[in-house]
Amino acid sequence: MRLLLDTPTLVWWWTDDPRLPARARAAIADPGHTVFVSAVSGWEITTRHRSGDWPDVDRLIAEYNALLRRSRFQALAISMEHAHRAGALPGMHRDPFDRMLIAQCGLEALPIVTANPVFAAYGVEVIWDGAARRPRPVILERGVSEAACVMG
Repeated sequence: MRLLLDTPTLVWWWTDDPRLPARARAAIADPGHTVFVSAVSGWEITTRHRSGDWPDVDRLIAEYNALLRRSRFQALAISMEHAHRAGALPGMHRDPFDRMLIAQCGLEALPIVTANPVFAAYGVEVIWDGAARRPRPVILERGVSEAACVMG
């Protein structure tokens, strides 16, 4: 299985945070899984640290590339196609980091390991606690589902 980590999930994995549930930990730790980390996560961690939201991530920033290698995570670059898809996503969710991860999940056919419910609303399969949450598309006013826009 191939999967993508949401930024808080990545931070919680590297800091052994108890907020990361057993099912998510097992999916990340499974040696048969290929775990991707988006370039947007490096941007988000550094931005949130700079703004004071995540003051205790200095070590993660300083050792980011080494931590990726030690964790055997694969870096997922941001392509022009990812950028266009993220910018074109429908709906009012404005977090640019989430929008990029949603676009990457859709284009790369990756489920995401996250506690954030917004991903399922955009048609992304979510791995967290319990069973995998299959996407339930949100229907837009014109009858087009957001999942169709993301995945299609």
